[in-house]
Amino acid sequence: MATSSTQPPMGPRYALNRTTGPPPTQNPYSHPQPAQRLESERLETTRRAREEATRMESALAELSEEQREEIGEAFNLFDLDKDGYIDYHELKVAMKALGFDLPKQEILQILNQHGTVQSQQGKNNNINTSTAQPRRLLSFATFQNLTAARIVTRNPEDEINRAFELFDEGGKGRITLQDLTRVARELGEGLSHDELVAMIEEFDMDGDGAIGREEFVGICLG
Repeated sequence: MATSSTQPPMGPRYALNRTTGPPPTQNPYSHPQPAQRLESERLETTRRAREEATRMESALAELSEEQREEIGEAFNLFDLDKDGYIDYHELKVAMKALGFDLPKQEILQILNQHGTVQSQQGKNNNINTSTAQPRRLLSFATFQNLTAARIVTRNPEDEINRAFELFDEGGKGRITLQDLTRVARELGEGLSHDELVAMIEEFDMDGDGAIGREEFVGICLG
């Protein structure tokens, strides 16, 4: 005798219509969307620029009057048309005059980050301005801030070595009486021959008749 089935009715085959729950929500810790990422990068760039500007202003305040004049003289010496701007080549030699012999890539980085785009007109009057390509130039104010930051963080011994090299004509590794006489004359110091000889004798620790680099560093550091 046939009996009725007590099994529940079967659902759709292979669960094609089965409900799998609510859609997953986006993980708040996942990578930001492109627009959010760009805004985050912009804010970070702005923050770093402000920090650098603050650092340079602080460094400028730490400079002595003599150091400020040195920076101004280096800039004015190579700003040939006196327009308040210097280009790549002028920046490189101006930095070198202050004791910073920077490689090409670092000079270009400074100009790309801090320079302003201007026409070559004024920097070279022989250039046809109708075809001149714009290039980056550095203003005096920016040059002053950049060099101030480098000067205040410079190792004192680097400054001493640079001064030694100004005395040591020809890179002999020592300052002779002839070197001392030349520098005294260039600086307008009215020192007599006997006074210069006495200076050499006072600081010549090894008795070779000249002042070596180590002796010069010892003099400067006291």
